[in-house]
Amino acid sequence: QVQLVESGGGLVQAGGSLRLSCAASVRTFSNYAMGWFRQAPEKEREFVAAINWSGGSTYYAESVKGRFTISRDNAKNTVYLQMNSLKPEDTAVYYCAARILGVVLTTQYQYWGQGTQVTVSS
Repeated sequence: QVQLVESGGGLVQAGGSLRLSCAASVRTFSNYAMGWFRQAPEKEREFVAAINWSGGSTYYAESVKGRFTISRDNAKNTVYLQMNSLKPEDTAVYYCAARILGVVLTTQYQYWGQGTQVTVSS
């Protein structure tokens, strides 16, 4: 069983930055690909970014490419999402997710956190 706890969300003005963290309670964190997703009100959950087990490969949605950076620290069992140049349309609940069988860019991850709210004001 994997437990994921996100933190770092909040209210920020457009153009600002936030760093999300996701701490995993798992024996071997490096066995898991990790992803970040978001869900705005009345919208479906969407892929934001993903990273493979080693951190050597990263993937981004077109809407965040060049503004967001995903990274991981396997020694700390933590994955991060650095979000820069935030826009009001980035407002959503952000979720981290873990997948044992490698990176996918869909919601097919086995484990999910509870989410953290990010609100970007204009």
